[in-house]
Amino acid sequence: MVAQIQRPTFSSSRSYDMEIEGLVQVFTCPHRNFFTSVMSQAIRLAGQGTSVLVVQFLKGGIGQGYDRPMQLAQNLDWVRCDLPRCIDTPEVDEFERRSIIDLWQYMQNVVYQNRYDLVVLDELSVAMNFNLISQAEVLEFLRKRPRHIDVILTGPDVPDGILDVADQITELRRSHQP
Repeated sequence: MVAQIQRPTFSSSRSYDMEIEGLVQVFTCPHRNFFTSVMSQAIRLAGQGTSVLVVQFLKGGIGQGYDRPMQLAQNLDWVRCDLPRCIDTPEVDEFERRSIIDLWQYMQNVVYQNRYDLVVLDELSVAMNFNLISQAEVLEFLRKRPRHIDVILTGPDVPDGILDVADQITELRRSHQP
């Protein structure tokens, strides 16, 4: 069963502006981590009818570029860089750098076209820390996005400038050492 939220209609001649401003959420931890709670939130919302885009900037290896998105549920598109490997170091070749920049441009274009209501930018902080995408570009994107779109950014060492504009910051940490 799929639940779908619809905007109520009123018989009155009054106009009701029910537009809700989207949130910028940051999920961070001291190390690179797969944020299961973020993915489960994205899948749950897609199942309820919300259009969701998940972008993994540094994951590769499965031939899943932005021109071949994986669809999970009816409303969730999942894209990665079209790379033969996962990026785990700032040393990338020109093909890898271009692939990440192309994915960044693709993501911005579809967001500005209003195709999604939730956008998850996985490991974006790592891409910024590797100097593959600048903090200024990310801040400009967050400022220019359609106001109703929720954006979730994940990764370790999120720059302070991004944290300053976040509506919610969730920091995961260990409560004990193994």
